[in-house]
Amino acid sequence: MPLEHVKHNLLAILGPTNTGKTYFAFERLISYQSGIFGFPLRLLARENYDKAIAKLGVNKVALITGEEKILPSEAKYFFCTVESMPLDIEVECIAIDEVQLAADYERGHIFTDRILHLRGTYETILLGSTTIQKILLRLFSNIKIETRERFSRLSFSPKRNLSKLKPRSAVIAFNINKIYEIAETLRKHKGGAAVVLGSLSPRTRNAQVEIYEEKKVDYLVATDAIGMGLNLNIDHVTFTSFVKFDGRYARGLSPAEIGQIAGRAGRYQNDGTFGYTKEAGNLDPIIVQSIEDHRFDDIKKIYWRNSSIDFSSISSVINSFRKFPVRDFFIHKKNAEDELNFRLLSEDVEILPFLNNKVSISLLWDVCRIPDFQKIFNDTYLIFLKDIFLLLIKNDCYIPEDWFRNKILRLENFDGGIDELSGKISHIRTWTFIANHKKWLTNADYWLSLIHI
Repeated sequence: MPLEHVKHNLLAILGPTNTGKTYFAFERLISYQSGIFGFPLRLLARENYDKAIAKLGVNKVALITGEEKILPSEAKYFFCTVESMPLDIEVECIAIDEVQLAADYERGHIFTDRILHLRGTYETILLGSTTIQKILLRLFSNIKIETRERFSRLSFSPKRNLSKLKPRSAVIAFNINKIYEIAETLRKHKGGAAVVLGSLSPRTRNAQVEIYEEKKVDYLVATDAIGMGLNLNIDHVTFTSFVKFDGRYARGLSPAEIGQIAGRAGRYQNDGTFGYTKEAGNLDPIIVQSIEDHRFDDIKKIYWRNSSIDFSSISSVINSFRKFPVRDFFIHKKNAEDELNFRLLSEDVEILPFLNNKVSISLLWDVCRIPDFQKIFNDTYLIFLKDIFLLLIKNDCYIPEDWFRNKILRLENFDGGIDELSGKISHIRTWTFIANHKKWLTNADYWLSLIHI
């Protein structure tokens, strides 16, 4: 243990981007004998996993995300997405990054659950924006809070066309077709651009980051994923839109969200700039000032859902979801995607006869948590989940190899444009997620080695 006496077992380090929060937490965590670090992005978990391997060796470090699992038997340090953080491992230190995402509609209840329930035996470190400070103080009377200032200055730069972008710039867009269109424009006029999307496979994302960092290209086209802490050498961030689809509807970005993304410009003591193209519209000067000053409205409420699920019966599971929070600043998370899947499939006439014990009910819940990477939100996705459950329940909780092989072979038959490519990527992510449930496949490692793009 690095400290002989830890007076404050719970520590929050809050501030804008480029304050060294993650670096501090990383060094602190690996100074303990064991630790778990939860990140908001798979790419970020991978980046820090690679750093840990370089320092500690490959046998001591694990990577756990929905689509990548590397679990050495001797692992003491686990780098994970927040959703994939192990809940049954005791470690000396736990760190959770970007805890202000507890206020996010889609993922907030997961972050809140980890903030409330995961603890290191010696220390727990929460990292995030100062916008979450008042909530943390209301949650924990004994929390120690440190605030940090940005190492470099972030300033607004006037509108500019893509053709006039300076090197080491990142262009932000929220539509996959738009992202590839911008990348093609930069290829024609600037010689090339790396593309970073959360939907890309780990291998492809890592390769794209590498060509940008090694200066094989001078431009990066990305979604808002880069706002969650990716440490890239970016001098300027330009927005092509301030509107994104958040899983429910298209909405404008909040000033804090714009600031989070814009803050990727500038590394350590090198100043950064941000701006936007003509098609993005206009940004209120008051918002511009708040981004430059890193001052945003405090978060008033965060999402919560009961995580102690009773699998005794279908009704007990649903009643678990209905349990109300006890704090007035918790928003009861209702109708999350996995919950809706469970409610609908538990009523299916073909599935219902199997739901007569805890094991099968728990299995259905696991299947219902397979993400809808295609975001199709319709009966096709439910039919797919139903097929997976029935395959598992009728085959001793295994997916038949021949069935899985046929699905993978279909991925090789690709011909088409961006929409078709996007669909293929989504399918790859789905099969990778399923293959990472190694208990569902007898030869999971083999299939994972094949599923790449």
